[in-house]
Amino acid sequence: MNSDTHGHHAVGRRKRAIAKVWLRAKKDGASHKVNDKPLIDYFDRPGLVAAIEEPLVLTEMNDQVVVFARTFGGGKTGQAGALRLGIARALKDMDESLHAPLREAGMLTRDSRIKERKKYGLAGARKRFQFSKR
Repeated sequence: MNSDTHGHHAVGRRKRAIAKVWLRAKKDGASHKVNDKPLIDYFDRPGLVAAIEEPLVLTEMNDQVVVFARTFGGGKTGQAGALRLGIARALKDMDESLHAPLREAGMLTRDSRIKERKKYGLAGARKRFQFSKR
């Protein structure tokens, strides 16, 4: 894939969510899109939109690039976290000098916390069945 025509591509993951991200040079009237919807329409909570745009704001690239993304799996919060990581990775791929500020802000580190599996003999991952003395 030629980065001049298709932009820079990266993948981000969080919990069960996966985000495939493409960054391209911003043209007139272009806006960030997630699953063919504007970013603000797809993520209805303002806090999620702010978290997603954090790598762009930190590197001052918000007015220079436009984000196109496909997300699947998980919920909205997991998808937002995956998108944030994907954007940070794509920015680093685009300009290696952005590596240090993104790393310092902790945006290039994948959040490895995932749901713990259910164990046999237990009601859940850690919950036990009610104990009876008699």
